[in-house]
Amino acid sequence: AAGTAVTWENRDSSPHNVVSSATPRVFRSRTMGTGEGFSFTFAEPGTYRYFCSLHPHMQAVVVVT
Repeated sequence: AAGTAVTWENRDSSPHNVVSSATPRVFRSRTMGTGEGFSFTFAEPGTYRYFCSLHPHMQAVVVVT
């Protein structure tokens, strides 16, 4: 739901980040090492596509109602 924070945690041995696919970028994390995380609060409803800029084939979506 709008106003909810989503947290990503890197549980992999490789570094990752999360980057909004929108232009301009809605969110962009720093590079996260193993066990590190990033949180973002989605204030508005919508469909938010994102990817890992270190591994661009890794893509996903957050749907906010």
